[in-house]
Amino acid sequence: MKFEHLIQINDPENPLIETLNRDQLWQGLLHRVENAVPFLPGLESCTIIERQADTLLRELDFGPAVIHDRVTLAERHWVRFDIQPSEVHPGGSLMITIEEPEPAFLFLRFAYQTTLATDPNSEERAYIEYVKSAYHQSDVDCVRLIRTLAAGGRIQ
Repeated sequence: MKFEHLIQINDPENPLIETLNRDQLWQGLLHRVENAVPFLPGLESCTIIERQADTLLRELDFGPAVIHDRVTLAERHWVRFDIQPSEVHPGGSLMITIEEPEPAFLFLRFAYQTTLATDPNSEERAYIEYVKSAYHQSDVDCVRLIRTLAAGGRIQ
């Protein structure tokens, strides 16, 4: 299954939304890379196993399941999470891209690729819609947490 959506970060026409700049948004995404615990419900720990210039290998401990992923970074542009297939997880990927179609208009594009059926039957279709909804809510929560970090001065 492929699933992607946009979340608008800034709306210069709405003064009620606190504006974030590209650097703040990037720093928020780096927080998710370095310590995914606040960003992923049920995650007990996030351990960085290996670090290179633009790649990290992590171990994500969800208690009953431990998942390994590779995080690839293109500074201030995108972050890609590739879950390594294992007995507890079939693998998949998430790419989060910062988009700025016009100055001061920032968006995050979340693009998922999973092993779920691309041509599902009716039973699978309901499950896939549930998964898409859960991904979307998780991404809304991610943006909310980045805003909280920025408001608290933890990202500049």
